[in-house]
Amino acid sequence: MKKPLIIVESPKKAQTIKKFLPPRFVVKASVGHVRDLPKSTLGVDVDNSFAPKYLTIKGKGDIIKELKSAVKSAGEVYLATDPDREGEAIAWHLAQLLKLDQPQRIKLNEITKEAALAALKDAQPIDMDLVNAQQARRILDRLVGYKISPLLWAKVGGGLSAGRVQSVAVKLIVDREREIAAFEKEEYWTVTAQLASERSPEVVFPADLIERRGEKLQIRSGDEAAAIVKDLDGAEFRIASIKKREVRRNAPAPFTTSTLQQEASRKLRLRVRRTMQIAQGLYEGVDLGGSEGTVGLITYMRTDSTRISEQARDHAREFVVQTYGEAFHSGRAHTVPAGAQDAHEAIRPTSVFHTPEKMAGILKRDDLRLYTLIWQRFVASQMAPAVLDQTTVNVAARDFTFRATGSIVKFAGFTRVYDEAKDESKDETDGSPAGKNAAPKKVRLPELEDGQRLDRRGLEPKQHFTEPPPRYTEASLVKALEENGIGRPSTYASIVENIQRHYVEQTQQKFAPTEIGTAVNDLLVEHFPKIVNLKFTAGMEGDLDKVEHGSEDWVEVLQEFYGPFAAVLIEAEQKLPKLEIRDEPTDEICPNCARPMVIKTGRFGKFISCSGYPECKTTKAIVKDTGVKCPEDGGSIIERKSKKTGKIFFGCDKYPECKFVSWDRPVPEPCPVCGSYVTVKARKGEPVFACHADKEHDVSAIARARAAAESPGDEPGDGAAAQERTALEV
Repeated sequence: MKKPLIIVESPKKAQTIKKFLPPRFVVKASVGHVRDLPKSTLGVDVDNSFAPKYLTIKGKGDIIKELKSAVKSAGEVYLATDPDREGEAIAWHLAQLLKLDQPQRIKLNEITKEAALAALKDAQPIDMDLVNAQQARRILDRLVGYKISPLLWAKVGGGLSAGRVQSVAVKLIVDREREIAAFEKEEYWTVTAQLASERSPEVVFPADLIERRGEKLQIRSGDEAAAIVKDLDGAEFRIASIKKREVRRNAPAPFTTSTLQQEASRKLRLRVRRTMQIAQGLYEGVDLGGSEGTVGLITYMRTDSTRISEQARDHAREFVVQTYGEAFHSGRAHTVPAGAQDAHEAIRPTSVFHTPEKMAGILKRDDLRLYTLIWQRFVASQMAPAVLDQTTVNVAARDFTFRATGSIVKFAGFTRVYDEAKDESKDETDGSPAGKNAAPKKVRLPELEDGQRLDRRGLEPKQHFTEPPPRYTEASLVKALEENGIGRPSTYASIVENIQRHYVEQTQQKFAPTEIGTAVNDLLVEHFPKIVNLKFTAGMEGDLDKVEHGSEDWVEVLQEFYGPFAAVLIEAEQKLPKLEIRDEPTDEICPNCARPMVIKTGRFGKFISCSGYPECKTTKAIVKDTGVKCPEDGGSIIERKSKKTGKIFFGCDKYPECKFVSWDRPVPEPCPVCGSYVTVKARKGEPVFACHADKEHDVSAIARARAAAESPGDEPGDGAAAQERTALEV
């Protein structure tokens, strides 16, 4: 009897599904895409309705052979690739390649037994609107990348690339950097009184000067501030008014892909790529042991929707009421954002009863941190608003008015479980004198009454300067892309990584453009204005959405774009000047010809070269000292980059006398068993320590010490542990 066959993308996902389905089911993995456009050529016939030329991906021969064999001996074939455009396209490619007559498409928003059995009962044909939307996006990106990139190689430098979405991301960063450079800071002063009431003399609270004779006050100099302090010498401070109001803070919606990326960056200091790697693993399955076995812990992590199922809402209500009480439950439905892809739910735990406490002994550190964030956000989304009593007190002193604002939590509501992190506030750094747009400071206030006299404990003038807008972080860049309708959240991780190859650099988690990034941006703005235009790019996303919904023809969308694009391309090839990127000077001298060495940018990034090139071809890698001593001759281990591949490796700084090299990063601590050196590398995002002499030696003490130094309360960027983490992420 032939067995039903299920084909998924990921081997891990296959293992999870296989464990909870009946034995008659055969589950195989395609290991991602099986066909794609060729790498060496455009692969799109622009004169024949943009017909794509798909090739089998190199290295997939054995997998495809195994799948074909499985299909021959199978009954029904179910394609259970991811429930989005990309997954639908993979399902279609599989159907084409495996010559499936009636492929049945099933979609798993969560990888649990219940969800899998329900999906099998609701199998559907492949959705060609979704497939065509993916094809249109892929071809659009190929046209932009393969047509503009060679132009950049010829006019700027090898290894550069242009992208339909990445170029817009670079423009945002370049424009922000120019805002910062053009910003002219202004001096302003504040005057703050420290006050106390006679009834509660132990409670001293600050009140800021805001008005003089009823008009808003802006203090521009220290002399003005000093004059005000002098005017207030001996003045009586009395309460002019007290306003109390109840403020309700609603719970945030469950995570979408974008909000998860932002919050994980802010709260956990996880890079966008790392967040998606961890989320993928949580979705595909974790072995919980016992009767539960292996299950997916979260729903599908690529979604724009904040919708949750009725069952999930019911379970959340049960949990909240049992744990916190009826008053803490709300269960309100969160509005799905306009333009969101609402094919499946928000990111949530597959079971609210899999609490972080229960997962603590099962999940690895970063997996647990991200799961906790997702779990808390979901539970909070179903909880009642927080209620605060907010008090605003105006204090009169002669012609001046001071203000103090305080709040008391009346009912914790959802904040009992979760509270959102915030980006660096632009309100406080937008050049506004006296911080007029800043949120009022919340302070502890004593019991106060109208007309009550206050004791002045101090009067402090303080100098400030307006600040330019902040540079983008990964979180704020993702937020800006989403707000402008640029790209899709599922692509943000790759965009953030790609732009860092040549165009932008991160310093203290903030982006700044490189010289090449600025030059290429300006070139694209001048010659390909639509490519970097936010509204145009967002409009293209809207057209792709229409293709997905069946209201636009994908070939017509491509034709509308390519006609004007091709004309601009011809003009740019004729008019585009050759750009000279200045070499960065160094204090090094060429060992072969004694000319100065300079920093150049090549295919794999920056390197050091003789300024006499091409007469003198001396080059060397830019190296970073790791602080670890070479185990062979006591020199310093430095980070190097392979000239051929660009891959990072580690070697002795006394090369070529000492030829010690390691693909894995050596650490300062020796093996506690044999004294040999220990290395650390990232495997599936987690640091793995091993003795070089014998992999079986127990070096867990080193790993535990590193983990302790990198506890959840630590801020990345502080100390050796953060440096190690940064190196692993790179």
